[in-house]
Amino acid sequence: MLGNQPSNRKKVCVQGLGFVGSAMAIAIANASSDKGERLYDVTGVDLPTVEGNRRVAAISKGELPFANSDDLLKDALKKAFQAGNISATTNPDVYKEADVIIVDINLDIDYQPGGPTVPLDGFKNAVRTVGDLVKPGALVIVETTVPPGTCEKVVVPVLDEALAERGLPKGCVHVAHSYERVMPGKDYLASIIHYWRVYAGVNEEAGNHCEEFLSTIINTKDYPMTRLHSTTASETSKVLENSYRAATIAFMEEWGRFAEAVGIDLFQVINAIRVRPTHSNMRQPGFGVGGYCLTKDPLFAQIAAKEYFGLSDVDFAFCKRAVEVNKEMPLVSVGKLNDYFQGDLKGKKIALFGVSYRQDVGDTRYSPSETFVKALQQKGARVDCHDPLVDYWHDLNRPIEQELHADRYDAAVFAVGHKEYKEMNVRQWLGEHTLLILDANDVLTDQQRSEFRAEGCHVVSIGRGELL
Repeated sequence: MLGNQPSNRKKVCVQGLGFVGSAMAIAIANASSDKGERLYDVTGVDLPTVEGNRRVAAISKGELPFANSDDLLKDALKKAFQAGNISATTNPDVYKEADVIIVDINLDIDYQPGGPTVPLDGFKNAVRTVGDLVKPGALVIVETTVPPGTCEKVVVPVLDEALAERGLPKGCVHVAHSYERVMPGKDYLASIIHYWRVYAGVNEEAGNHCEEFLSTIINTKDYPMTRLHSTTASETSKVLENSYRAATIAFMEEWGRFAEAVGIDLFQVINAIRVRPTHSNMRQPGFGVGGYCLTKDPLFAQIAAKEYFGLSDVDFAFCKRAVEVNKEMPLVSVGKLNDYFQGDLKGKKIALFGVSYRQDVGDTRYSPSETFVKALQQKGARVDCHDPLVDYWHDLNRPIEQELHADRYDAAVFAVGHKEYKEMNVRQWLGEHTLLILDANDVLTDQQRSEFRAEGCHVVSIGRGELL
């Protein structure tokens, strides 16, 4: 039994309880029929590591394993927990009963002298575990963002090998790819249920099974799904989608420097351009790019071209340059501080507001704040950090301050647009103290910047002239 109590519901396992897997498990557990009956018993599965055990323990108590600001997601988990159709475990034997298995295993980039590559050992082991236990006729959906071609050239062969060793025919498990567009934050759950999906099966039958299942989870009436002709096409769609976003963010960096130099507000300019429907999603300059996707996904195409398809003449120069530019973005803010203090940051005390990679989520993976803090420390500055959604910064092995008092610092840097910072009472926080204020990511409102200036603070912004 996968759930907390016997039922006739179909069994679904979600392999990997990270930011995507945990939310996906909750969304599936809340899928219901027209009569309001829950459709699935859902079990989240993770490795018996310290982090895996922590995630399993949290979900097993009806608690989210990650800090976030989406009350709807918290409520959905609470309801599923009370209904008894969501659970979590580190025991892979649950795959034996699963009708559907969702693969949500992280893939990282390994930077080698010959170019970046993706270590697949952990991913292959996870797929092999599924193959060793899955029952014939089950549906396996890969949600993980992978180099295009992974399902056909890695997942299917690994599964077929495991099935053959069990005396089962190749292809007796339906394999599909459907990538997530999860946005941790205030719309966490909605980004799964009320959002468009792209999918494909390794064959028509697998695609049909994938479509049938996802249609019970997603609001396809308002957000119809798109079926592509192959899993490689679906995998490419995800990588291209993230590469486009990363490239357009990188494109805005040089415009940010121009705006600062000539004394205009680039955010005002961008909003004027966004009125035009064809440019409504125009990006903007900022503190940096973080998170698990945009920092690495643009490199997946080059890796696939080289390692899966032997295409030595396909370079993906724009994708590589976008990753490089975005990685260096936090150093622009370091340069602003360095200029203000006339090239001497040694002993300067800096207050950093925001260490997560984006607003309204406690996710510090590949956060630009990490690059920023390390660079300042190398220059001899002391940096104290605050984030309303992060208690301990595991990447840097340091606690997060509960409060940062203005009179203790020479400069305050606002890096992440958490709502708490946009609602900060400037005069109350400053007291009688003045310091340098760096709005590094359009965090502060026009009124807040004006109030800082009125209180005697020097205010600098990324993407704005100094008087704006």
